[in-house]
Amino acid sequence: MEVSHILSPLNDDQRNAVASPANNLLVLAGAGSGKTRVLVHRIAWLIQAENISPFAILAVTFTNKAAREMRGRIEEILGQPSSRMWVGTFHGLAHRLLRSHWREARLPQDFQILDADDQLRLIKRLLRSSNIDEERWPAKQCQWYINSQKDEGLRAKNVEHFEDEYTKTLLTIYKTYEDACERGGMIDFGEILLRAHELWLHNPEILEHYQKRFQFILVDEFQDTNSIQYAWLRVLAGNQNQMMVVGDDDQSIYGWRGAKIENIQKFNVDFPDADIVRLEQNYRSTSTILNAANKLISNNHSRLGKNLWTDGSEGEQISLYEAFNEQDEARFIVDRLQDWSNGGNHRSDSAILYRSNAQSRELEDALLRVGMPYVIYGGHRFYERLEIKNALAYLRLLVNRDDDTAIERIINIPTRGIGGRTIDMARSVARENNCSLWQACTKCINESILSSRATNALLAFMKLIDELDSASSNMELHQKAEHIIMQSGLIKHHEKEGGEKARSRIENLEELVTACGNFDDAELVAEEGKGIDLTAKDFLTAFLDQASLDSGDTQASENEDAVQLMTLHSAKGLEFNLVFLAGMEEGLFPHKMSMDNISGLEEERRLCYVGITRAKNKLYMSHAESRRLHGDVILCRPSRFINEIPQELVDEIRLKTTIRTAGSSKSKNSGSHLRVTGQIEVPQTELSLGQRVAHGKFGEGVVLNYEGQGNNARVQVNFDTSGSKWLVLSYAKLKPLS
Repeated sequence: MEVSHILSPLNDDQRNAVASPANNLLVLAGAGSGKTRVLVHRIAWLIQAENISPFAILAVTFTNKAAREMRGRIEEILGQPSSRMWVGTFHGLAHRLLRSHWREARLPQDFQILDADDQLRLIKRLLRSSNIDEERWPAKQCQWYINSQKDEGLRAKNVEHFEDEYTKTLLTIYKTYEDACERGGMIDFGEILLRAHELWLHNPEILEHYQKRFQFILVDEFQDTNSIQYAWLRVLAGNQNQMMVVGDDDQSIYGWRGAKIENIQKFNVDFPDADIVRLEQNYRSTSTILNAANKLISNNHSRLGKNLWTDGSEGEQISLYEAFNEQDEARFIVDRLQDWSNGGNHRSDSAILYRSNAQSRELEDALLRVGMPYVIYGGHRFYERLEIKNALAYLRLLVNRDDDTAIERIINIPTRGIGGRTIDMARSVARENNCSLWQACTKCINESILSSRATNALLAFMKLIDELDSASSNMELHQKAEHIIMQSGLIKHHEKEGGEKARSRIENLEELVTACGNFDDAELVAEEGKGIDLTAKDFLTAFLDQASLDSGDTQASENEDAVQLMTLHSAKGLEFNLVFLAGMEEGLFPHKMSMDNISGLEEERRLCYVGITRAKNKLYMSHAESRRLHGDVILCRPSRFINEIPQELVDEIRLKTTIRTAGSSKSKNSGSHLRVTGQIEVPQTELSLGQRVAHGKFGEGVVLNYEGQGNNARVQVNFDTSGSKWLVLSYAKLKPLS
């Protein structure tokens, strides 16, 4: 049969992988090297060149989208349906097994699959029925523990507690949960793989049947497999079947959710007859970008090793921008995007990548100011995020107790024993008396409409709001936000989720405090500049109005040409002509939580490698000399990753500016003086960023940011005693100091 069409579109290394006679094969596929092409052409080769039945092929990937793409491309090459082979995700294929062998898997025929929300609700119910204090043993933490044990292939009976009370309690909860699922005929997502693995182990005849059937096993994104996934594959492969795994140890970035880089690193140990083929020719990026990525990742140890190259153009140098602060960074990025768009390029072919979700807020503000459409890829806009909505609901109640929507949102967040029945009663009283929920709650308490327990819980909530209001009434806006977030219990509430999600939510809440510190409202600034005294409540109301307007601006529609914003983790597998890596600072990227151990730091470096290799033609990297966190201006050091890229590949596109501060690594409102060497002037004024100025009411401070020019310009000044203020120059009458 003519098979030249299978190999003809491939380069030499790709052909070696596709037509390899090896029993087992590890394909190290660098970024942009055509790994999916190799996988589908390998399947086509097996069927057409080696006369292997599609019935004998199993292809595994991680997402339904990837599985659909793989199946479609196979059918395109072969010119026939691919229905006889099994192509799917780990969970999809394992679920198919369990449906076929439900009895041998010790499941009812109509077993139900619990999604994450169903699983959490069941755990909460079990905690209550077992009289376990959910404050001490949060349901989300228990959920994370159970799922992580299943990812490791461990049931409660397999985990040793070593007489540790903490572990003992979690194991008791795990066992109670297992029993409840058995009784109800339910399995969660982690159970699908674990149960399918046990199906192999406990039923040798079934295992033998599938080992004889699936003689050729192909696995995509192998570096992302966890313990139970790899164990499932190894048992199925046995000693006879062929395994071809495709992956890139340099793009293993999901260790925080259970992926084991060791799986790909030890593949040729577990399969000693395996050949290794390296796909190093890149079809995506310029040689400058690839050389930067190669040099960066060479700082990681224990790599399997490869070096990306291209026969394409050298391309432009990587542009490095050292911003004065985060607003300057965002403004620079948006200016470059406007130039890009005005040059006839599609905005959708550009992306801003960042390490932490919280970084999007400043970037979103800058994009909104110029009216540039954008999309948060795989996520929500800043003011639409759950934790931000929760915090804003508390702040809204300080302004208006009759805000029913705010009460509905946080009356039982964090959990305070106010159940659905209590809330329904309050709603009923509100309807009957044509009043707000707050007034209805007051009536329920005063007239003893509820049980004593419900009354006490409701009273505690209302007292909390009053106390938060009273204690923060004279605070600056950012101080007020920080006080409410901490004293409401929101930080502890979201910490209970555990893992990367909890960290992201807390960082977003911290960024909300920063947003309050940087908040400016032109009308309010003008009023204050005229000498009109404004209350803290005025600024809070204006901030809440602005947050509502920002969240009300819908994201770009699906077909609209829009800039893509996303975390570096979300960017894996994507590519763009123009890429910005924002926030390249120590503690931010690499993240402070990953800097205290080698494995964490190396995963951060792999994440940077992924970010760099998303760029096809042009890459910008930026970092800020200072960032505002919790109302303080923090001095930042450039990321070590910048220094790991050869200088000849980098173009510093502006004269460096350097912040100096006397005797401290950070500047707080209470006193350290910032000074900038290197001029960033406020256009058509006598001021520049970093310059010290004096104000008749607020005293001395330093200029941090500006918008506009001349007398109509607004400048942000960090005053030594009054904190950060945005002022209109025509009203402020700032006096420049030396």
